[in-house]
Amino acid sequence: MENIGNEYHIPVLFYETLDNLVINPDGIYIDCTLGGGSHSEGILQRLSDKGLLISIDQDINAIEYSKKRLEKYSSKWKVFKGNFETIDTIAYMAGVDKVDGILMDIGVSSNQLDEPERGFSYRYDVKLDMRMNPEQELSAYDVVNNYSEEDLSKIIFEYGEERHAKKIAKLISEERKKAPITTTFELISLIKRAYPERANKHPAKKTFQAIRIEVNKELEVLEKAMDKAINLLKLNGRLAIITFHSLEDRIVKNKFKELSTACKCPKDIPICMCGGIKRFEILTRKPIIPNDEEIKNNNRAHSSKLRVLERIDF
Repeated sequence: MENIGNEYHIPVLFYETLDNLVINPDGIYIDCTLGGGSHSEGILQRLSDKGLLISIDQDINAIEYSKKRLEKYSSKWKVFKGNFETIDTIAYMAGVDKVDGILMDIGVSSNQLDEPERGFSYRYDVKLDMRMNPEQELSAYDVVNNYSEEDLSKIIFEYGEERHAKKIAKLISEERKKAPITTTFELISLIKRAYPERANKHPAKKTFQAIRIEVNKELEVLEKAMDKAINLLKLNGRLAIITFHSLEDRIVKNKFKELSTACKCPKDIPICMCGGIKRFEILTRKPIIPNDEEIKNNNRAHSSKLRVLERIDF
């Protein structure tokens, strides 16, 4: 029985992910988002002594935690600090050319949400931060205090799908003229003022999501990483991606659709002229979602979706 979680992070769609990803016990796999190591350990438990797992994370805290947890697998496990948009470079550093499977578990880990000082959660009154990589320069403080009102409004609307984006951006812009906005609760108090009606969900939920995505360039990183990941796949190699909100899922869905389409001709041309070859197959026509029991045990799983792509030709 695989180890499904720990105090650091509760993984979502754990068995569904492993069942769809690890098809060759002697193979080479990459876990792009190590976190607390749950998915990595699940993969390692399914690998033979000939197999290899390469794990990546930009958070040194996650790496140090998982090094202790996964020490017994050291003969078939390598770990690298970095952003998974550099997956090609990390594979090269690991001495690997092609792999049997790649996992991307997008978003914030349970531990990052639960560590007050990281500033990801609107439950704690702490300094504005939200950096997945604590060593990077750009933080939530910089976005909130230095971005133009127009850019703030655009980010909150596009990344948070927040209909009160303009009003929130205007309130932030007016307030920071008096003094910098330094804490999460200061930001939340402004967001609440933009909500005229009683909100069903926490008013700050969408804005915090938007700022976090901007700070960590999450959508840009996802698109770059997917482009690099597909080039690393062996024949029958698989790319499995778990998303947590509609923006991520839309990017993955559209990319998978594009990759699994043979003809690349413009839509207004009635006959295929490009001679395209179908090189990928979508294995999940509908995304795999968590069952009721998992949602009951882990509320953070409720919006998760798993999509899987397989290389069928070169």
